[in-house]
Amino acid sequence: MHLLIPIAALLGFEVEEITDRLKALAIANAVIALFGLLTLVFLLVAGFLALAAQLGPIYAALIFAGVFFVITVGIVIGMQISENSRKRRLAEKRRSTDTSAFVTTAALTALPVLLKSPLIRNVGLPLAAVVAAAMFIGKSRDDKTDE
Repeated sequence: MHLLIPIAALLGFEVEEITDRLKALAIANAVIALFGLLTLVFLLVAGFLALAAQLGPIYAALIFAGVFFVITVGIVIGMQISENSRKRRLAEKRRSTDTSAFVTTAALTALPVLLKSPLIRNVGLPLAAVVAAAMFIGKSRDDKTDE
């Protein structure tokens, strides 16, 4: 935090001007949020009074409670679906990383044994390099086409 003041001075910013602007924006956003909340409350009260005039206060309260309950259940279900999807993506990513690490470890473990063979050393290594390059090129093209 102590470094921000000299850096701001070097860039030509006045720290007091920035803090005053942030305070003004915070106050303005708080007032906007307050009046938005008041608007919502009065709309709900007006809707309740209109429904109560048509059906009676008990039925109006039950209808409002039912609607709010359905909205709440919908939000909870949506959040659970989103969380399950996030967990599934995370598990797939972890599984892919684990598989890559396992294959790399196996290849590095087997490499000294394979390099003792002259056929593998003279033919297999260049062939493996070509296959690896082709896989990387194909993967980078697939990534570009997804965008």
